[in-house]
Amino acid sequence: MSERAPSRRRWMRDPMVIVGAAFVLVFVGVAVIGKIRGVDPLLQTGQLNHPPSGTHWFGTDSLGRDLFARAAAGAIVSLQVAVGSVLLGLLVAVPVGMIAGYFGTTWLDEGIMRVVDVVLAMPLFILGMVVLGFLGSGPMHVAGLELPPVTKVIGLIALAGIPMFARVARASVLIERQEDYVDALKVVGVSRRRILFGDVFVNIVPPVLVQATTWMAIAIFSEAGLGFLGLGIRPPQPTLGNILLESQSSLLLGRWWLAVFPGLLIFAVIVGFNLIGDGIGRSLGRDTAS
Repeated sequence: MSERAPSRRRWMRDPMVIVGAAFVLVFVGVAVIGKIRGVDPLLQTGQLNHPPSGTHWFGTDSLGRDLFARAAAGAIVSLQVAVGSVLLGLLVAVPVGMIAGYFGTTWLDEGIMRVVDVVLAMPLFILGMVVLGFLGSGPMHVAGLELPPVTKVIGLIALAGIPMFARVARASVLIERQEDYVDALKVVGVSRRRILFGDVFVNIVPPVLVQATTWMAIAIFSEAGLGFLGLGIRPPQPTLGNILLESQSSLLLGRWWLAVFPGLLIFAVIVGFNLIGDGIGRSLGRDTAS
């Protein structure tokens, strides 16, 4: 093991992490409470454009649908996209980046990183217009299985995140392979695979975790942005993005709640994950310096 293995728990006490976690918990709490309440987000109650009240906590929209139920359903979709895209991106990118880093400056490293650069050069929303426009807004069929529309958004955002994760993993491995413990393991005959995916992997987890946390915020923003542009998951499935899209015409009529509450949820979770990522990164920086 590396002699400079950082304290894994210091970041949990970082004020930025605590504040960020509180924001994220508010977002998750809305999703959980909405699920527990069991109100159908598509149910038209007959109370059109009703402001926030004890019955409808976030008010109702122009069709009489409960906005809290719709925002909670949208929060669940956002969490599915964030978690799914990060896990898929890490599963593909981290092994690729680690291999490129371990064999740095060779033809294998150059080949892998040039492919990564091609994907990195494509802006996410342009890529979304092409991919989602080509695949359409309905379910996707793969090998006889019908996958929900959210799967396409997860795959798209994971594809956009792979270059980021691969670069972080590669850079971390390039540093780790210079450490004395790697040379010592080679001397005693430990295989490359065990060194790379055992000891080295453990020591690159912290920087990858920072990138993953930050990408959670990017994924949620991207999903909401695609929905707002009409490129993501479309109605009747509520998402925070398409709820904001539907609220545009209501703002001029004074129905502020239709945009404010979904907007605040997006703001809270994005700020929350960014604070957590910054807090973890700052704590790891202190550990390395010490």
